[in-house]
Formats: sequence, structure tokens, C-alpha cells
Amino acid sequence: MHIDVNDCGLPLSAVLTSASVHDSQVAIPLMKLTSGKVTYCYDLMDAAYDAAQIWDQSKELEHVPIIDRNPRGHDVVPMAPHEAIRYNERTASVRCNSRLKEDFGGRCVMVCRAEKVMMHLMFGMLALFADQLLKVTGN
Repeated sequence: MHIDVNDCGLPLSAVLTSASVHDSQVAIPLMKLTSGKVTYCYDLMDAAYDAAQIWDQSKELEHVPIIDRNPRGHDVVPMAPHEAIRYNERTASVRCNSRLKEDFGGRCVMVCRAEKVMMHLMFGMLALFADQLLKVTGN
């Protein structure tokens, strides 16, 4: 399950793929899917997403890509201080994935077939969204 998350930890879009699909292969479809639902300004991604196609797509969608550079054996120019501060918000995505696995049944899916797996995970996402929304609004 690949998830797009906002700064508050609310899941916005999700795509189910086989386990062999790397997150970076789903980045562009997720950006397009989420852009069709909400207006946002930044694409925050770790070094695994450092690919020219992802940078270009982010800019084409009129977003600001803040993607950690993958050194690939070369020296890397560090992020500007304001970008580094904004990049720290990416931890919301890590927390969302962790909560889905640990608290909402994403770790042990006991069904077969993509449709059933998707339904199981989406029920977890729905519960996660509701729980996170209550936390964000202070209720």
C-alpha cells in the first residue's frame, strides 16, 4: 500500500501494488491522484525518490519538490535551510504508515486476492483517518 499523506498525518490517496513494486514507481501516479483531490504546494520525498522524472512531474504539477538527494557516489549539495525545515514534515508519512501497520491491521492481512487486501487495508485507512482527524481537531 503506497500512501500520500498531508502534514497533519491524514492519508489523502492510496494505491495498492504487489510487494515487488518500489515506492518511487508509484510516486508520479500518486502525485497526479492526490493533485486531483486537493491543492497542495510541496512534494516531500526521501532520497529513494531522487529521479529526474519525479522532479519534473512535481514541477509540472506546479508543486515545489523537496526531495533528499541520493549521492550515487558524488558529493551532494545540502538542502537550503528553509527546505530542510520543511522536509522534516515528511515524518508525518512515516508515522501514518507505522500507525496503519501497528494500530489498524495493516501488518497482518489474512486474506488473499488484491480486492480483499485492498478492502482490508482501506477499512484500516478509514479508521486511521477518523482517529487522526480527531487528534488534529482536538476532540
